[in-house]
Amino acid sequence: FRFLLAHGYDAMPDAWESFRARVGSDPRLEWLEELTRRVPEGGSVVELGCGNGTPETQLLAERYDLTAIDLSEEQLRRARLRVPGARFVHGDLLTIDLEPASLDGVASFYVFNHVPRELLAGLFARIHGWLRPGGYVLTALGCTELPGWHGEWLGVPMFFSSYLPEENTRIVEGAGFRIVRNEVVTIEEPEGDRK
Repeated sequence: FRFLLAHGYDAMPDAWESFRARVGSDPRLEWLEELTRRVPEGGSVVELGCGNGTPETQLLAERYDLTAIDLSEEQLRRARLRVPGARFVHGDLLTIDLEPASLDGVASFYVFNHVPRELLAGLFARIHGWLRPGGYVLTALGCTELPGWHGEWLGVPMFFSSYLPEENTRIVEGAGFRIVRNEVVTIEEPEGDRK
């Protein structure tokens, strides 16, 4: 799946940007505002799956000491041009080594639905270990019963996977997190609404 994701996002940068521009009812900027109220300015933050230098990455870089990580070389190339104030790392969020208790925050927008769901518990445990006491995570998880889907998306082979909301909550709390906001939202995607 890693190869599929990296090559897929390398191959569709323009299609991805067009798709992203047509998504409606997306609360990610509202969520980001909440994160910035909780994580002190100047803190150390990592964005997992940063993509092409989205407005969220730009806002994180303006406020924090930001390291942004992505599997796609092309998405990172675009991100470096758009967000010169961040450090960008070509890497895999499932295997990258970050120092224990070194971060004030972790953000990831609609990326964990590309991770095989059976790996989420271990991923959240690793993220918990990266955070300093009082650190925060902002993420969005898929909320359908989807063991693993392979197919064409935006013209390239792609992978998606997710659990129902109750299982997501169990996994996050099981990794040691206390959830401060947990909600199911519907966003308007060009192919139809998604939860």
